[in-house]
Amino acid sequence: MTTTTPSAPETAVACCRPVATGALSASDADQLAASLKALADPARLRLLSIVAQSEGAEACVCDLTEPVGLSQPTVSHHLKVLTSAGFLSRSKRGTWAYYALVPGALDRVSALLATS
Repeated sequence: MTTTTPSAPETAVACCRPVATGALSASDADQLAASLKALADPARLRLLSIVAQSEGAEACVCDLTEPVGLSQPTVSHHLKVLTSAGFLSRSKRGTWAYYALVPGALDRVSALLATS
């Protein structure tokens, strides 16, 4: 003997909300990931902060080793990563390199992270 139980009427219900139309494009996501990767190091964040707060809006690599407690080659590597990511600009004077914050570089990362 089989019994059937009454079931509720079936209605079309979406299982999820629609995907937001303002999501990051693939190229924006790649750019943001590269930027965040460059920033995802405590030494790089400190260097970026020091350069941004430097008198004359630039800092010599020779003045950046002591505050972060790293060797000059290590500091130069971190500065190269930040420069390649577009956060710093580099100018060479004699044997020393000077770094300055690129205007608006941090604003671009902030804008990509902003949700509407």
